[in-house]
Amino acid sequence: MGKRDTIGVIGGGQLARMMIPAAVNLGLTIKVLEEAPGMSAELAATGVGDYRDLATVLAFAETVDVITFDHEHVPQTVLRELVSRGIPVHPGPDALLYAQDKILMRERLSELGMPMPEWAAVESAEQLGDFLAEHGGRAVVKTPRGGYDGKGVRIVTEAHGADDWFLALADGEHGSALLVEEVVDFRRELAQLVARRPSGDVVAWPVVETVQLDGVCAEVIAPAPQSAGKLSDVAADIAISVATGLGVTGVLAVELFETTDHRLLVNELAMRPHNSGHWTIDGSTTSQFEQHLRAVLDLPLGATGSKDAWSVMVNILGGPAHGTLSDRYPAAFEAHPIVKVHSYGKEPRPGRKVGHVTATGADLDQVAYEARGAAAFFAD
Repeated sequence: MGKRDTIGVIGGGQLARMMIPAAVNLGLTIKVLEEAPGMSAELAATGVGDYRDLATVLAFAETVDVITFDHEHVPQTVLRELVSRGIPVHPGPDALLYAQDKILMRERLSELGMPMPEWAAVESAEQLGDFLAEHGGRAVVKTPRGGYDGKGVRIVTEAHGADDWFLALADGEHGSALLVEEVVDFRRELAQLVARRPSGDVVAWPVVETVQLDGVCAEVIAPAPQSAGKLSDVAADIAISVATGLGVTGVLAVELFETTDHRLLVNELAMRPHNSGHWTIDGSTTSQFEQHLRAVLDLPLGATGSKDAWSVMVNILGGPAHGTLSDRYPAAFEAHPIVKVHSYGKEPRPGRKVGHVTATGADLDQVAYEARGAAAFFAD
């Protein structure tokens, strides 16, 4: 592996935390630049600093061989300076651009011929009103930059329903337009994870079903029920085409709508390990975190098959109102000994992802019961 044995992760959240065991198992050194002291990945943190500050990031990059991320928010100016200095960055700025700006993403995916909801970039209430008139009086409006877990997304039914966001565009930091999309009549949400290495090899995991609660992923079922055959093939083809077309390196998550007339439409992209792939830690031959590290090092990718017929991952949202997650371990483990619990080392807070549980097995109803039952021990 030569000198490419030290991985630098920008961002100290739970995704960086879950890369640590994978790095240890591969004999790699992992270093994390966290935004604030005491974040989830502090076990591997070697510095605290602003990921938007070029000098801070360059100083961190000098201590590692390869740079990757647990979020997509590092500015393009910083990313391109890293590349110009010969520092390997995965995914690179040309790919991350499309995860950072939803309008650019929609434009590029249109060029690639990917199936998507009808959409437009709008710069005024008048343009939003025109879109509403053409789409039944309802639409989804998104801020093109910075939104996640339901933030920066709203449904509007009148032209002035996003006036505050139009006003915010004046600062120039949030783009020059808002993204407006049709309200999709969908039967469920799916996610397709793939991984791609710089030399071009791509692998895909089984497509999964995601269940949302107030815009936040609450549960993942792997594989998605009734997905064998054509649906699974189409989902994988879409994600592989996106990864190849955008030049993504590392893990890519493509969030999809399955419509009531059985089409698949691309909703969002994430160019990093993703919540919809946490089940792979316990349920797949190769976890998304190990795979991400293999990919950014351009190592052969691991097998992506499932260890059991079903895996169900349930997020622990909020956590207990009193005490810690570990206080609840005795009762949860006693009641559900097959379940694996993953804590993110975060203080409980309403709506916050503080951990997840995963159960695997041959019977979906039993597996779902175990995962949901265990997660309930960590909520009040």
